[in-house]
Amino acid sequence: MNIADALDRNTIFFPGNDALVEGDRLWSYVDFRRDADRFAHALVELGVGHGDRVAIFMGNSAEFAIVFYGILKVGAIVVSVSSMCRCEEVDFMVNDCEARVLLAGQSYLGEVPARDAMPLVEHVISVGTKAPGASAAAAELAAGVDHDFWTLLEGRPESFATFNTDRDDGAEIIYTSGTTGKPKGVVLTHGNVTSNTYSTVHETGITPEDRNLCFLPMYHSFAQNFIFNGAIRGAAALLILPKFDIEPVLKVMKEQRATRWHAVPTIYILILNHPDKQAVDEAFANVRFSFSAAASMPGEVARQWRERFGLKINEGWGLTESTPSTTYNHQFRHKEGSVGTPIENVEVQVWDENDQPLSVGQVGQLVIKGPNVMKGYYNNPEATAESIVRGWLKTGDVGMMDEEGYFFIVDRIKDMVNSAGLKIWPREVEEVLYKHDAVAECAVIGVPDPLFGENVKACIVLRSGAELGVEDVIVYCKTHLASYKAPKIVEFMEALPKSATGKILKTELRRMASEGCE
Repeated sequence: MNIADALDRNTIFFPGNDALVEGDRLWSYVDFRRDADRFAHALVELGVGHGDRVAIFMGNSAEFAIVFYGILKVGAIVVSVSSMCRCEEVDFMVNDCEARVLLAGQSYLGEVPARDAMPLVEHVISVGTKAPGASAAAAELAAGVDHDFWTLLEGRPESFATFNTDRDDGAEIIYTSGTTGKPKGVVLTHGNVTSNTYSTVHETGITPEDRNLCFLPMYHSFAQNFIFNGAIRGAAALLILPKFDIEPVLKVMKEQRATRWHAVPTIYILILNHPDKQAVDEAFANVRFSFSAAASMPGEVARQWRERFGLKINEGWGLTESTPSTTYNHQFRHKEGSVGTPIENVEVQVWDENDQPLSVGQVGQLVIKGPNVMKGYYNNPEATAESIVRGWLKTGDVGMMDEEGYFFIVDRIKDMVNSAGLKIWPREVEEVLYKHDAVAECAVIGVPDPLFGENVKACIVLRSGAELGVEDVIVYCKTHLASYKAPKIVEFMEALPKSATGKILKTELRRMASEGCE
C-alpha cells in the first residue's frame, strides 16, 4: 500500500486528464507522474529511502504536489512545515522530526536555519518554478543550498517503481499549531490517508470530470488530504492558487470552470458580502459542491449561501490527528447545523469528564476511533498517551449526538467561558450575533474578571456602512439569550485575526484583550 498508488493508477486510466493547473502551467496525469518519478530517482541518489523524513517548506504550487508524491514513492515520510513559519519555528520542526532533506521554496530561503543548526539535514534543495517539460536553466545556489530542484531532475529516468509500504508505515508528519506549547508532529500512516481519501471520494462524489479549487495552504491537513490528496484519489484536476485573494480566485474559478468549492466559514462570509454579484455568479456557474470545515459554520451563513447559490454547505468535522475527516453532513440526507454522521469505518462517541460514554442529547467531549486516527505524535509517547485513551482519540471538541446519529459541535473545551460558575459556549452567542443585519463577522471569547472569574466579550466586524453601538449589541443578545450569556464587553474591529486557513484566532483575541488590560 502507498498513497502514491493513486497517481500511478490515474496515469493508466486517465493519462491525458488535467492533474495540476497553476496559472498558465498545466500537468496532465502523465506529466505529473513523470516529474514525481524523476524526483524519486533523485532522492534515491541522495540516499533517501524508506522511513526517512523529508521536510517541505513551501507555499502552494505544482512543485509542492510533485515533491510530495516523489517523497511518497520512495517510501519516505513527507514533513509539512507551515509556510507561515519563521526561522526558529522551522529550526524546531526540522530537528524535531530528524529530517535528512529540506526542500524550501525560493521565496522562503531567508527563513531556512543555518546548516550548523540542522545537524541531521544532509541536503537543502531550493525549489523554484518553471514550465512543465522545459529544460532547466543552470541555477545560482544561495548560501547553504546544495541543489536546485529542477536542475536536480534533469536527465533522470521518467519511470519509478513505487515502494510498497505497510499500511502502518508513516506517510506524513503534519505539525499542530502549538497554541498551548511547542508544536507536535502528527504521524499519519499510508493506511490513515488511503482510508480517508477513499471516504472523501465516496462520500462527496469526486469524479475525474471534477476541477477542485485549492487556495487553502497545502501544508495544512484540510487542504493536504481532503482537497489535494482527495482530488488525486478521485482522478480530478487540482486548480492551485497561492492563497485566498478574492479577485484572482473568482477569475480562476470562471476561466477553469471550477466544480468544487472548499473553504472555511470566514471565506464564505467574504463571498456573500462581495459587492460584484455578477462576478461571483459567473465564478460559481459550474460549482456543484460546496464544503466547509476547520471551524463551525454559522447557521445564518449556511442559510444565506443556500438561498444565493442553491447549494447546501456540506459541513465536515475532524482534526489533523484524524487525517482529518471524521464526520460528513451528507447531501442526500442533509441536516443543517450538524457536522453529519461518521464516515465509513469510523466511530464517534461523546464522553463525560471521567471518560465514560454519554447518552443521546447529552453534551461532552467528542472522541474518535477508526482507521483515520493518527499513529501518534512523533517521538512524543507522553502526548500520544494523553490523546489516545483505550484506542479512542480525545479531540478537545465539545458536542452532542441526536437521536438519528447526527453530531453537533458545541465548541472547543478551551473556549468555554466560566462566569461565576455558569458555563457559556461562545458559539451559541455567535450564532445569535450573526443573525443581526449589521454584523459581518464576530468572535466571542472569555476575558478575566476579578469578581466573576470571566466575562463574555464580543469582537465584531460590521458590514460596510452599518452602524451599531455597544449597548445595542448587549440588548439584542439579551432578547435572544439568557442574560448571563450576553456579552458584557463589546469591541468593534476592522478585522479579526486569522490563521493561514482563514480560521479566526481566538487565542490572539484573548492575548490582545489581556494586553489591553495591562
